[in-house]
Amino acid sequence: MKENIYNLPNFISAYRMAMFPVILFFALYNYINYFTLFICINLVADILDGWIARKFNLETKFGAQLDSLADFGTYIMAIFGIFKFKWSDIQNDFRPLFLFIAIYLVSLLVGWVRFKKMPGLHLYSCVATAYIQGFFFFVLFVLGFNYSIYLCSMLFGTLAYLEKSIVLFKLKDINSTSKGLYWMLRKEKKILE
Repeated sequence: MKENIYNLPNFISAYRMAMFPVILFFALYNYINYFTLFICINLVADILDGWIARKFNLETKFGAQLDSLADFGTYIMAIFGIFKFKWSDIQNDFRPLFLFIAIYLVSLLVGWVRFKKMPGLHLYSCVATAYIQGFFFFVLFVLGFNYSIYLCSMLFGTLAYLEKSIVLFKLKDINSTSKGLYWMLRKEKKILE
């Protein structure tokens, strides 16, 4: 059955992707206020596209893939913004950020090696991480650095993408409706019984 890819969540994800060059321009030319505004709009749009897709049963494989690409770009822009504008706040305890980046890249690598593409997999832990890290980025760029929020968002993100790496390693094919490792193991146990 053919998917209807022309829906609001996919348009929101496409908007998020189209904004990457704009956000990059603002970062490169030190327009921190515009950078902050548009990265925050992208973060809110990330919440909206997923919520609308789930609420109105508009989830598609294409949309999951598009959303994953938009998430990747938003992470790249936000992390670039941290290094460009906020590195002095984080440099004294950069290890949680670097650990998160490493595990995030490992999850991308596992997906690429196993399935030859960026998997459109939205585990509950990764969705929660997007909310927590979106909140961290918002606080960082709008209100200023908060160590507790920083540490919580990086450690939670590290655990979520570690789970994603394990799930990707265990999956036989990409299933964008996978909820997480717990549900995967529970399903395997039922099959064995």
